[in-house]
Amino acid sequence: MLKQKDLKRVTLIQACIKGECTVKQVANALGISERRVKQIKKEVKEHGIQSIQHGNRGRKPKNTIPDETKKRILELRNSYEYEISNFKHFQELLKERENIDISYSALYNILRNAGIKSPKKHRKTKLHHRRKRKDAEGMMLQADGTPYDWFGKGEKYSLHGFIDDATGKITGLYMCKNECLLGYLEVLRQTLENYGIPISLYPDKYSVFFPPKKVNDHITIEEQLNGREKGITQFGRIVEELGIEMFPASSPQAKGRIERLWETLQSRLVTEFRINHITTIESANKFLSSYIIKYNSQFSIPATSTKSVYLKIPKRYDLDELLCVRFERTIDNGGVFSLNNSKFEVLDKSIPPKSKVQIYLSQKIGMRVKYNNKICNVQPLEVVSKDNIDNNSLDYHLWLPDVVVELINEFYLKDAKAS
Repeated sequence: MLKQKDLKRVTLIQACIKGECTVKQVANALGISERRVKQIKKEVKEHGIQSIQHGNRGRKPKNTIPDETKKRILELRNSYEYEISNFKHFQELLKERENIDISYSALYNILRNAGIKSPKKHRKTKLHHRRKRKDAEGMMLQADGTPYDWFGKGEKYSLHGFIDDATGKITGLYMCKNECLLGYLEVLRQTLENYGIPISLYPDKYSVFFPPKKVNDHITIEEQLNGREKGITQFGRIVEELGIEMFPASSPQAKGRIERLWETLQSRLVTEFRINHITTIESANKFLSSYIIKYNSQFSIPATSTKSVYLKIPKRYDLDELLCVRFERTIDNGGVFSLNNSKFEVLDKSIPPKSKVQIYLSQKIGMRVKYNNKICNVQPLEVVSKDNIDNNSLDYHLWLPDVVVELINEFYLKDAKAS
């Protein structure tokens, strides 16, 4: 059976063969060239009117996706590992993990014909001015954390991250129970180890970065004599020592690149965790180091300037010592100092009484005292009951005295958004 379009062509070509109309008239009526009309006339004379139809009509295209492949794709899509992935991510995973190479349009048609919708919501684009990217890699990093149900179990954990403004590269990711100092220090550690010291950092106004106003209003006499006009946080002290300029963002929109990073990761990481059987913070942090490489190879862009402005870390720095909570205390005649209403004794008795010492506290080194560039061990004089300590919050604290564990939890794991 000929289609309506083919019937019109047959009628006109037959009329042309009989001499009832000219080749030019047929060409104009069909919207084709006179040369093509002559070719069709010849084909009809030799093979009959069936030659009007295209030779592939009724045949199955060679590039048709086999029914078995379609069935396999739908089975995978409905599986626990892939069911919440967006269509683009699912296409990438099919090629990467299942050896199924399919175009996005073909995959989209298969899924939509099966009644499957992408979980990624496409919101209407708001017109607004986007700040121009920095010219060189390392000029500015945007810093932020986001709470999310990363393991799909109904409990939120906070992912901390830095992203380079010029290239969109992730320089560090670290997950904790809360958005806290520990998370940001570990992201800073990754950045320093893998890239170097950036020129500036652009975080929120949270207390982990900038002290509340009441702290700024209570600068000690000693701090004023040392030239400090404003209070400073432990994180602020570290970046100041590294020479990193840090200034706060006035709104989430001001840090648009890292906010869009969170949208991407919330759409993709949950699926990545599922297919890699990751269900704990510890396993997530091990996985994230390799995932950063994968993400950057896919989503980062070249900077305007080919020269990176990251600075090399001076050899004098020990990162475990640098990335610590640090206090200054004066020891008494017995070599004892106080910290948060707990007393500690310096085991090295060669330090003169009334000397000022630096107290270093972290989950990696525990508690140490530094005097004249000499590191000294410390022991607590008061034991805190284990009933008041959440030892599960940081497993590697179990070897430390309980009072030190409590201090580390207080300074490192406290909610960064707290006042």
